[in-house]
Amino acid sequence: MTRRREAELAALFDTASELAGMRDPDAVLRSIVRRARTLLGTDLSYLSMNDPAGTYMRVTDGSVSPLFQQVRLGLGEGLGGLVAQTSLPYATSDYFADARFNHTGPIDSAVRDEGLVAILGVPLKLDSKVIGVLYAADRTAREFPPEEVSLLQSLADHAAIAIDTASLFETIQANNAAMKRAEEAHDRLTDLVLRGGSSADVTAAVSELLGGPVEVLETAPTPAVRANGRAVLIDGVWVCAVLAGSELLGGITLTGRPDLSDADRRLFERSAVVTALLLLLRRTVAEAENKVRGELITDILDGRDPAGLLARARRVGVELTDPHVVLVADGNLGAATHYASVHRGLAGSRDRDVVLALPSASTAVAHEVARALGATVGASGPVVGPVAIAAAYEEARRCLRALRQLGREKDAATTGTTPASASAYGGMCRFWLNFASALCPDNILSRA
Repeated sequence: MTRRREAELAALFDTASELAGMRDPDAVLRSIVRRARTLLGTDLSYLSMNDPAGTYMRVTDGSVSPLFQQVRLGLGEGLGGLVAQTSLPYATSDYFADARFNHTGPIDSAVRDEGLVAILGVPLKLDSKVIGVLYAADRTAREFPPEEVSLLQSLADHAAIAIDTASLFETIQANNAAMKRAEEAHDRLTDLVLRGGSSADVTAAVSELLGGPVEVLETAPTPAVRANGRAVLIDGVWVCAVLAGSELLGGITLTGRPDLSDADRRLFERSAVVTALLLLLRRTVAEAENKVRGELITDILDGRDPAGLLARARRVGVELTDPHVVLVADGNLGAATHYASVHRGLAGSRDRDVVLALPSASTAVAHEVARALGATVGASGPVVGPVAIAAAYEEARRCLRALRQLGREKDAATTGTTPASASAYGGMCRFWLNFASALCPDNILSRA
């Protein structure tokens, strides 16, 4: 074994050791190209990486031509394209005079601009797949003997393994970072649930995490519903159904991120699950609170423990010592309960009618309730305290019955003292009550 061969093997061993310790893919590529130039003593070395369209310049060492540094070779084009296509090494002492290669205008222009004459290219292979080409080149004519071809091929073989290892390490790091980010997102969303956050809190958090506007919808497009909790891309917008089992609670959208990664897509889907949980919690709380409000109105009308009723009402945000208008309507209890909850009042049912006590200093609210519920409404008040509310209920109930006798469906009137503009039938209702009570109380007031 000659001293030169021993030196080459020692250099190759050092190169393999250096490459094995590298974890940055770009650093690995730069080291490979630098070592190739040093080992073969050429003017230039470079490396191209393959993609479906061919092989493109990735790293150079010793290059002076920007045109050459950006050249792309299709499979079978030029020397490098032939190496990438055949997975065989090729060498030429005079590239432009060598008819074995498919000379194209862009490639020849780049090679000429760099001033290259002699070129050696060997494949970078992982198993049987060519992932790139490693080159050594001179600006003067020269031969590349078999031992130099073997040396560059050995370096390329080590390089391919190092590239694969570095890429794998980078992927692992990226996955670890994604996992850490997912854990942080999970902790943040879980904290929202534990703190009783709203769906708006979820959208704000997810919008910050994913870098795009997030919105909760009352429903979801059919493709999203069919995806059964998976996010789907519709016209550039990510949509995920908010489901509780088979029950559709709504939808959630993310805009501005059509290129969502798998990890971010899973995070978006998780936010839909958290939104569903919060909506269910909110609905459960609302149902429990509405039940309490319904029981309160029943106990008020029954005259039970007025002092205790004040404290119970405060616990659901209702202050009975403030003026309230009492309304009796023939509307839907669910709609009335929602209306009362939104307006910080009470609602319940009594004798097939709906009863509301709403904080207001004017009975004009009766017309608002009639429109909102699509119901006929009798009202009385404003009054203060549980005892007065119970008395006002009787007045409002009688007014509702009078309206029915007058055929004023979906209308409202009050027995209280209000401006004429507040109730078109306020005075008429009181007149009718007095008249009906005097002439035929049993006939008029007993019919609902």
